[in-house]
Amino acid sequence: MDHNTEAVSKVTVPWILERKLRAEKISCLTAYDYPTARLVDEAGIDLILVGDSLGQVVLGYDSTVPVTVEEILHHLRAVRRATRRALLVADLPYGAYHVSDEKALEVAIRYVKEGGAEAVKLEGGRKRAALIRRMVDAEVPVMAHIGLTPQSVHTMGGYRVQGKTLESATELLADAEALQDAGAFALCLEGMPRELAAIVTQRLRIPTIGIGAGPDCDGQILIFHDLVGLCFLPRTKFVRPYADTAANLRQALAHFREDIVGGRFPDDSESYHWPASLQDQFEREVTRGTQ
Repeated sequence: MDHNTEAVSKVTVPWILERKLRAEKISCLTAYDYPTARLVDEAGIDLILVGDSLGQVVLGYDSTVPVTVEEILHHLRAVRRATRRALLVADLPYGAYHVSDEKALEVAIRYVKEGGAEAVKLEGGRKRAALIRRMVDAEVPVMAHIGLTPQSVHTMGGYRVQGKTLESATELLADAEALQDAGAFALCLEGMPRELAAIVTQRLRIPTIGIGAGPDCDGQILIFHDLVGLCFLPRTKFVRPYADTAANLRQALAHFREDIVGGRFPDDSESYHWPASLQDQFEREVTRGTQ
C-alpha cells in the first residue's frame, strides 16, 4: 500500500483522474456481496465494480445478457453497506440503455439514489457518446467500456479479442477519444492487443482500466471470483489466480460432512450445557411424571 493509498480516506472521481496525472496505477476489482466487498475495500482496492459479470459468477447465467437492473441494484446495495474507501461503480446491464436515453438516465439515477453508486459503467463506443454526455450533465459520473464488450457477445460471435486489424484498431482509438470528449472519467479496455491499449492510454487524458489489455493501462481490473479461484468457467488468458478458494472450500465441505457422518461434529465443547442442579431437577421431574 503506497503513501497515497494510506492518505486518502475516500476515493473519488477527481482522485482517480489525479492518478493518471501522477502516473500512479489504479487497482480495481468486482464485488457482489457484503463480505466480499468488505474484504476488497479493506485491502485498499481503489475502485469496486458491481459488474454484470455477477450473472455468470454468482447467478449461474451463461452470459451477462440476462442480468437485470433489479439484480444489479440488489447486489449494489449489499456492496454499498461494506464499502468505505473505494469508489463504487455499478454496471448498466444489457437493455438498460439500449431503448432510450431517458430510460438509461432513470436507471443510473436509481443506482445513485437507491443503491449508493458513485458512478456507472456502460459498454459501447461512439454511439454512446451522446448518452454519456447527458448522464454527466445530470451529475452521474460515467466509466466507459470498449474492446471486447460482453453484452455484445451475439453480435461479435463470441468472446473475441478486438482491435487485431488496422481498421478495427483505428475504430477503437476513435471510440476512445469520442468517449473521453463526451465526459467519461475513465475507460475500460477489454480484450485487445497490449500495443493498441498502450497507444490509447498514451493518447487519452482520462485513465484506462485494462482487463486483458496488457500492462500499459493506467489501472487493472479482474473479476473477484477469477482472482481467488472461485470460478467454474474456463480460465481466460489474462487471469492470474492468486488463490485456489474452490479447492479449499471443497476440502472444508468434505471434512464437515465426514465429521457429521462419523459423529465427530459437534463435540462436547461445541455444545451448550445445563447446570448440574438443573439436570438433576429435570430428571426427578421426568421420573415423577412416569410413575
